[in-house]
Amino acid sequence: MEFLGVSLTEWTGYTASFWVMLSFFMRKIKVLRLVNMVGCVFWVVYGFMLSTAWPVIITNAVIFGVNFYYLALPKVRKELNTPS
Repeated sequence: MEFLGVSLTEWTGYTASFWVMLSFFMRKIKVLRLVNMVGCVFWVVYGFMLSTAWPVIITNAVIFGVNFYYLALPKVRKELNTPS
């Protein structure tokens, strides 16, 4: 399937690149991480579309996990410090 002479796989890669590049323009770290996570999801999908490109999939899955961890960490710390 193509659109404007570009395959769906390539469009997915371009979309992933766009979201990751966009994340570097964010001033707030929380927004940066959220936008970057969207890019990571597209990279993982792209990796599977490339007949399972494991380096792309693993790297972006780990980056997604790191972003998720740091977004969730303040909430976890707050719950741990709350007296029962």
